[in-house]
Amino acid sequence: MRFSVYIPFVVSALLAVLAPWAARHLPPRPAAWALTCAVLVMAGGWVGALALLAFTRVGQIPEVAEQGPWSVTALRAENPVRSAVAVVCGLALTGSALCFGIAARRHLRDLLMARRHCRRLPAGELAVIDDPVPEAYALPGTPGRIVVSSGMLRALDGAERQALLAHERAHLRYRHHAFQIAWRLAAAVNPLLRPLATAGAFVLERWADEEAAAATGDRAVVARAVARAALAANGDRRHRGVLAADGGPVPRRVKALLAPALRPRRLPLIAGGLLLALCCGSLVEAAVETDEMFASAMYPHCPSAHHGPHEPFTDRTVARTAARSGDRLDVSLAARHDCRAGHRAEEREIRHQVQAGQ
Repeated sequence: MRFSVYIPFVVSALLAVLAPWAARHLPPRPAAWALTCAVLVMAGGWVGALALLAFTRVGQIPEVAEQGPWSVTALRAENPVRSAVAVVCGLALTGSALCFGIAARRHLRDLLMARRHCRRLPAGELAVIDDPVPEAYALPGTPGRIVVSSGMLRALDGAERQALLAHERAHLRYRHHAFQIAWRLAAAVNPLLRPLATAGAFVLERWADEEAAAATGDRAVVARAVARAALAANGDRRHRGVLAADGGPVPRRVKALLAPALRPRRLPLIAGGLLLALCCGSLVEAAVETDEMFASAMYPHCPSAHHGPHEPFTDRTVARTAARSGDRLDVSLAARHDCRAGHRAEEREIRHQVQAGQ
C-alpha cells in the first residue's frame, strides 16, 4: 500500500496529458470509446484510492474500531499512511461526491429541458424555426430532434445544408450526448480527467464530421459547411450544452476534413489499455494490503507477514527485515492464516454460545 494506492493518481495525470494527442491522431469513433473507458475506470480508481487512504484514518476512530473489532494501537503501528494524507483524501472524497451530485443534477435538468423542448417542436425529425440568428443543433430525446434556424439555412447552399443535417443526425444516431454526460460526470469526480472531457468534446464533433463526409461523399463540402456555420454563428449560441455543427475547435476540424481520413491505430489503444489494467491491478493490490493491515490489527497477537509475532511495525523493524533479506523470515504465511482462523473459530463459538444462552 505504500506505493500501489497512489498509482491511480499517476495514471490519471498521465492520461490527462495524452488525451489531446489521442483526440488529434486517432479516428474519432474508437477515440470516443477509448476515452469513455478511460474516464470511467479512472473515476472509479480515483474514488477507490481516496477511500482506501481515508479509511486508514477513519479506522482509528475508537467507535469505528469497536465495530471491527480491531486494536487502534496496532492499526496505528501498522499503518504506513500519514494522518494528514488520510484526512486530505477524506476531504477530497467528500468534495468529489458533492461535485458529482451537483453535476448529475445539472445534466438531468438539461436532459429534461431538452425533452420538453422536443415536445414543443413541430412533428418530424427536422424543425426549422423562423429566427434570423444562425443556429443548428441536435436535441436529445425520444426521438431526438434537429433544430435549424432560418438564418442558418440562408447562410449555406444546398450541399452544405445536407452536410449540416448529416452532421446533426450523427449526433442523434450515436447518442453523443450520453458520451458527453459520462465524461463530464467523471471529470466532476476526478478533476484530473477534465482534459479528457475537453478532448472528448472535440472527438464527438470530429465523429459527426466523418459521418457527414461518408453520407455526402465529399469531405470538402463538409469542411466548407462547418466553416460557414461557425462564421455565421460567430460563437453566439443561446442553447449551451447542445451538440452543434459549429462547436469545438473549428480550424482543426476543417483541417482534418481537408486531409484524408485517419487510419486505425492499435498501438495507442493497447498502451492505454495497459495503463488502465495497471490502475486496476494496483488498486486491487492496495485493497488486499489494506485488508491485511486491518486483519493484523484485528488479531495483533498473530504473526505478521512483515515481521515476527508481538513485534510492532516500525521503521526500525523494516530496517532489520531489509538487513536480513537474504534469510528466511521466522514466520510463514500458513502460520499466520492458521492463527487468525483459530481466532475466528473462537469468535464464532462464543457468538453461538451467547445466542444459545439467550
